[in-house]
Amino acid sequence: MDSERRPVRVLIVDDDQLVRMALRLVVGGEPDLTVVAEAADGNAAITAVDQQRPDVVLMDVRMPGRDGLSATREILTRPSPPRVLMLTTFDSDDLVLGALHAGALGFVLKDTPPARIADAVRTVAAGNPVLSPTATARVIAAATGPHSAEARRSTREAARRRLSTLTERELHTARGIADGLGNAEIAERLHISIATVKAHTGNLFTKLALENRVQIALLIRDAEE
Repeated sequence: MDSERRPVRVLIVDDDQLVRMALRLVVGGEPDLTVVAEAADGNAAITAVDQQRPDVVLMDVRMPGRDGLSATREILTRPSPPRVLMLTTFDSDDLVLGALHAGALGFVLKDTPPARIADAVRTVAAGNPVLSPTATARVIAAATGPHSAEARRSTREAARRRLSTLTERELHTARGIADGLGNAEIAERLHISIATVKAHTGNLFTKLALENRVQIALLIRDAEE
C-alpha cells in the first residue's frame, strides 16, 4: 500500500473478548492498518459502522443475539458500505455461504496465522476476494449438499436465466472469475487485453446486479451444479 495513504480503518466484531483482543493486536500492529472500534454482536457492529465508517469489517459469523450474517446483510445496504471479511470456523459453512451471497468479500478461519489475517484485510480493502481453498471446498459442499433435488434445480435454472443475458465473452470472463483467475490470467486464457477483461467484468456487475467477484463465482457455480 502507498505509504502516503491513510491506514485501512478496521472494525472488529466478535462476541469473545479474547478473540477481539488478539485481533486488535494482529491488526493494530500493522503500520498500514488501524482498529477504529470493536463490537460484541451484530447490532453493535451496525452502530459502529454508522459511527466510525470503517473500510473493512472483520465479522464473526456466530454471535448471541444478532449474528454476523444478518448484520452483514444490513451493513451492505448502507451507501458506500465497508468491505466485510467473515471470521469463521468449519462448523459455520452455511452462514458463510449466505454472507458471500449477501456481498461479503470472503472469509478467514479463526486459526489463520496472524500475518495472513493482516494480508486478508489488505486484500479485501482493495476490493479483492479472500477465499481459503480448504474452506471454500466445504462451503461449496454445503451449497450443493443437504437441500432437495428440486431446490437445486430451481437455483440452477434461476442462475442460468440470469447468465443468459451475457455475451459469450462476458460468460467466459465470468467462468474465469469462478475459477479464481485474476484479470491477467483471464486475459491470457481468452487472448484479450486486460482492459477488455476489466470492461467485461464491469458489464457483469451491471447486468447481473452484483457487487463483487465472489458473487459472480457463486452464480456460476449455482448455474453449473
